[in-house]
Amino acid sequence: MRSAATPPDQAHYFRSPALPETELLTARFYAHTFAPHWHEGYVVGVITAGAEGYRYRGAQHVAAVGGLACINPDEIHTGERADDQGWAYRVFYPSAATMRALAQGLRGSHAAGLPRLPATVIQDRPLALALARAHQLLESGQDLLEAQTAALAALSALLIRHAQEPEAAAPPQGDSARVETLRQRLAADLAEPLTLDELAASVGLSAFHAARLFTRATGMPPHAWRNQLRLNRSLGLLRAGLSSAEAAAACGFADQSHYTRHFRRTFGVTPGRWSAA
Repeated sequence: MRSAATPPDQAHYFRSPALPETELLTARFYAHTFAPHWHEGYVVGVITAGAEGYRYRGAQHVAAVGGLACINPDEIHTGERADDQGWAYRVFYPSAATMRALAQGLRGSHAAGLPRLPATVIQDRPLALALARAHQLLESGQDLLEAQTAALAALSALLIRHAQEPEAAAPPQGDSARVETLRQRLAADLAEPLTLDELAASVGLSAFHAARLFTRATGMPPHAWRNQLRLNRSLGLLRAGLSSAEAAAACGFADQSHYTRHFRRTFGVTPGRWSAA
């Protein structure tokens, strides 16, 4: 809750042609709390002031100045202040394809798996400084060659020094196969009205058992997971020039206010401010 003396939160999203398929954020949050959410790509955040607390993989973490908070694709996490003065950070949101290609180049292979970043806060001051500098160069846009060189070098160093090998992919079986079928059904048409009974019928379970299985496997009930997917997919529509109202309707939100409320809880800004950036 913000008091009269609390400064306003500040957040600026942007993109750079030097690092395609990557959203970038520079922000200072004093009062904002991020609801549990997930991204289709990676999160690499460098704390530059204060401290951020976040829940990830069943544990509570605190990243202070110089710490790196990293999140793997499709994994639920939160975000809130862990210091009276909030926190400031610079964040990279590289796509899964971007990080896979970078890892493949480093390994000299064509393995399909995604590199896994650590679940705990990374303490590596030289790397934090390199990532922050690359982020600043991308934001300034003055020298795209220098910015791209710095960004790729810093992200490569992150993978070389801290990433784990990709998990071996195995065909989903049993409950994991049912969960994957439920995911595909939820994602098939985001604007389609869908009941829990209809969803459960796709895997031959009762509504109760399907909801419990999905929530246990993903960390979110089906409706919340689908709303997050809608938010993630709406970014491309906003980027393509659609209005907030058009993006909300295309992704199946009941109305623009519903969309805006969920968007701000996940990204810290309204869809209008995100589009303007």
